[in-house]
Amino acid sequence: MSDFSELQSGLSGSVIERGHAGFEDAVRGFNLYYSQSPDVVVTPATTADVVEAVRFAAAHALPVRVQATGHGAHHLITDGLLVDTRLLDEVSVDATAKTATFGAGARWASIVAAAASQDLAPITGSSANVGAVGYLLGGGLGPLVRSHGVSSDYVLSATLVTADGELVMASADSNPELFWALRGGKGGFGVVTEMTIRLVDIPSLYAGSLTFDGAHLETVLTAWAEYVLTAHDDVSTSVGIVHLPDVEQIPEHLRGKTMVSVRFAFPGSVEQGERLAAPLRAIAPVLIDALGPMPLGDVAAIHADPTDPSPAWGRAVMLKGPGQPDLDSAFVAALLEQVGVGVPSPIMVAELRHLGSAAIRDVAGGSAVGGRSSNFTLMLVGVPNPALFESALPAAADAVAAAIAPWVSPEITINFAGGAGAAVFESAWPAETFARLAAVRASVDPTGLFPYGPHDIAG
Repeated sequence: MSDFSELQSGLSGSVIERGHAGFEDAVRGFNLYYSQSPDVVVTPATTADVVEAVRFAAAHALPVRVQATGHGAHHLITDGLLVDTRLLDEVSVDATAKTATFGAGARWASIVAAAASQDLAPITGSSANVGAVGYLLGGGLGPLVRSHGVSSDYVLSATLVTADGELVMASADSNPELFWALRGGKGGFGVVTEMTIRLVDIPSLYAGSLTFDGAHLETVLTAWAEYVLTAHDDVSTSVGIVHLPDVEQIPEHLRGKTMVSVRFAFPGSVEQGERLAAPLRAIAPVLIDALGPMPLGDVAAIHADPTDPSPAWGRAVMLKGPGQPDLDSAFVAALLEQVGVGVPSPIMVAELRHLGSAAIRDVAGGSAVGGRSSNFTLMLVGVPNPALFESALPAAADAVAAAIAPWVSPEITINFAGGAGAAVFESAWPAETFARLAAVRASVDPTGLFPYGPHDIAG
């Protein structure tokens, strides 16, 4: 075992060994199912702390992993050094250059707020609570994905500490091969301490959600599947089937009910947004109409993702790759046989997101983002009962995938591939991209200081 007092003496942040006071709080992430147990957790207060931690780990042969918020945790960490980046959360906006620069621990909420104060917007993820750096390393399919594309396409530069303990800048002009990998390649390159992204002007945003009673589930899903066939290129929509469990945390009048939520985002005028959303409003009686003009700072309200930590289980696939059928009535029937009203299943949420349009187009010079050619994602979220995580939920997800097999794309995007095994991990990138990423990792981390694979997806 290493003498971690040596490391603490050189840091302004904290160093806590397993079993010592404060360890559990330092390693706890958003997904409470995983009680992480590395040999030591370092919470750096500065970039210099990260450099010292990596150098120490390299000298003592300790594998290094990174955690910002823990949303992406999909396995137990049982050894090595965990870098907890939560204190590296500075955010600055350059309104003239239309850029935002932020630390490794910054969450989307703070970046969105800082940009909105300058009437600008980042191309964010759906959750304001997720760490921006980890999300962007995997690409990112947010609520404006069709109008503005993949979130990592807006990354201008990244600063990281590599395995030799050096601070390196990667951009289109500096270390371009590493920069290519950092936009979509996810992990195994070093500890990213800072990113700069391009912000966009969105003078008006018409967005939000429409909630329908589960009695109209088939009607809503069928109509949405027809709507997306001719959807405006700048309209991003998704539909979520939500089976509310019969637990006391849910208001009594909603326990055990099924709801259907259609999310809508259009970066344009209120008048045009209302016209484009009108067919969705007309599908069935709307229980909750939360769709209208939206301030840029409220973008997280579109999906209203959970903000409180809890045990979490999820599985995703992508749908309709090249040559595959549209999401027609046969698809709707197949899906609802598995997750429809009254079907006994441990799956609590099934969410379909419409992609395509701007998401298909790669950036100049290319990026490592996978899954661009698929037109939809399907995310399955389990009832947050850990007793179901090992067998019941994987079996239910396998049954869904088998039922909709004709529509399932052979590819996935890495942010949705966690916890699903080596084959799914490799399918997150085309074969040539996967090989190129392996070559970049080997060049910047020849000793494998930063483990990365299907069981080492950072959060």
